Amino acid sequence: MKVNMLITGGYGFIGSNFIRYELEKYGSVNIVNLDKLTYAGNLESLLDVQDKYKNRYTFIKGDILDAELVKRIIAENRIDIIVNFAAESHVDRSIVDSAEFMRTNILGVQTLLEVVKQAGIKRFIQISTDEVYGDLPDNGYFTEETPIAPHSPYAASKASADMLVAAYYHTYRLPVIITRCSNNYGPYQFPEKFIPLIIINALQSKTLPIYGDGTNVRDWIHVIDHSRAIDLVVQRGEIGEIYNIGANNERTNIDIAKFVLKRLGKTETLIKFVKDRLGHDRRYAINADKIKSQLGWKPVCDFQNSLQETISWYIDNRAWWKRIIGL
Repeated sequence: MKVNMLITGGYGFIGSNFIRYELEKYGSVNIVNLDKLTYAGNLESLLDVQDKYKNRYTFIKGDILDAELVKRIIAENRIDIIVNFAAESHVDRSIVDSAEFMRTNILGVQTLLEVVKQAGIKRFIQISTDEVYGDLPDNGYFTEETPIAPHSPYAASKASADMLVAAYYHTYRLPVIITRCSNNYGPYQFPEKFIPLIIINALQSKTLPIYGDGTNVRDWIHVIDHSRAIDLVVQRGEIGEIYNIGANNERTNIDIAKFVLKRLGKTETLIKFVKDRLGHDRRYAINADKIKSQLGWKPVCDFQNSLQETISWYIDNRAWWKRIIGL
């Protein structure tokens, strides 16, 4: 049975990896990728997909706030499922100027929900983040019942979108599901994010900027494990539910920086501690028991091996990131 899927924000890091995963796994999936191509969207991230799956993959440049365009895409392509990756996602940028975050992450989602309400879509998956939960103490984990308490403009915009999605479910019974994932790593990640930034800087023997004392903790998951989880939610997730996705790979920022430096044969003198980010949360950690027990998901990527593979990818694909950073 053919499935026609609309992926919004499909030229971003997680969206592009998910598109590749779906097309490789299913011969019956057709994908339309709607992406505005902001600074973080990169056409080169799906060049192989564009050629290999040209009969099942279509790219349309556009904004999720363009309701008429979204309606036309749904009608012309008989879209069954929407997975919304489209978002402004860099916390530092949201602290400097949050306007675009509010526009895309809140109003964009509201626009999509209004279209879904009219279009008869079977499933709408909202890709969210564990950052909506705020900060954690040194023990404990975020569950789906943890109250939302965002601490950055970015997190607040994603939390607002989640609340809109939940409200449209309860008011209109829209077929929506929310996923909240921990920090992702892997190939094709934009160079401003932490892991690619320290890899790329280390490759160039540049300093590695580390916020504060470097002891902030994040729960890291490979983007392919995240894609596998989203796929299960698309296939079997329960409408109206929230699913946390995490791999129980808690690491401090300084430990990851030291790991990268060691693997690249670089000295730790490249580490430079810088003024901490405003409102910087100390720790995130996900309890993913729900998606494991209900949908049978579990992470399969070993953290150290997969991080080494990620380092190797950035070594082997220097042309990709050099064009982005202007080298």
